[in-house]
Amino acid sequence: MPQPEEPRPEATAGRTGALDSGDSRVTVAVITRDRPVGVLRTVNALTALPERPPVIVVDNSSDDSTVEALRHHPSPVRVLRPGRNTGAVGRTLAVRHADTPYVAFSDDDSWWTRGSLRQAADLLDRHPRLGLLAARTLVGPERAEDPLNAVLAASPLPREADLPGRPVLGFLACASVVRRVAYLGAGGYHPLLFFGGEETLLAYDLMARGWGVTYEPSLTARHHPEPGGRDGRGYLLRRNEVLTLWLRRPLPVALRATARLTAAATTGDPDARRALREVVVRLPAALARRRPLPPHVEAASRLLERQERR
Repeated sequence: MPQPEEPRPEATAGRTGALDSGDSRVTVAVITRDRPVGVLRTVNALTALPERPPVIVVDNSSDDSTVEALRHHPSPVRVLRPGRNTGAVGRTLAVRHADTPYVAFSDDDSWWTRGSLRQAADLLDRHPRLGLLAARTLVGPERAEDPLNAVLAASPLPREADLPGRPVLGFLACASVVRRVAYLGAGGYHPLLFFGGEETLLAYDLMARGWGVTYEPSLTARHHPEPGGRDGRGYLLRRNEVLTLWLRRPLPVALRATARLTAAATTGDPDARRALREVVVRLPAALARRRPLPPHVEAASRLLERQERR
């Protein structure tokens, strides 16, 4: 599958000038598609933080609505326009353009709480092997705990003396902060997956290169999904779960998952049928890019699977 094209010359919305900030260590990368109101709310929240982070928005939209929404913003916001929908790979475009050692991710319905970015940068400064920090996520105006918080907090992976938090092999993309050199060295989000459940593969690839991936609940991201969300994404999660296994896990593991998806498809499950069709189409590319995990990462993945079965 082709790599995303480089964006057209970037635009700067809002006032002109250097992208200075109260804490020069963290850029926030935002991906958005056809949600001008939502991305404006996100940018408002991010630029109001005491850290005053530089903000890069990757506009996956089909029209000029995002640029128009940000054109008169009082803070400088860099807008990258790749010319097509790049999905999660848009985050990699933003990381390439960032001038800071660390990059936090937001979507057009999420942002960071006061002080979290500064604390994340402090942790990354103190722990040079730390590649990615996963934050606690609070959902909606009621600030409900995202169910993933409890899953990450209960990770069975043993703590490591040179890392903060609890080691994990999963996270929520819009509630994570990465070390730029680690993220780019791992290749960022894989283009074969495009979008949906893309985080596990990145966690695998970071850990395979010796980087730590940990959950640190003292960092907090806010997530305000629109009612109903975007329709039709269930099949993407199922497709990408199977493709991730073909890309990195032992062949028996991938075969069993594919058999389960096939069985679900034969029962008439429409999401399973679509996911299976797209797995078949992408399977040659997955096999060509297959790179089995090193033993220590495979062992960690199996430990997580045993916990899930229990």
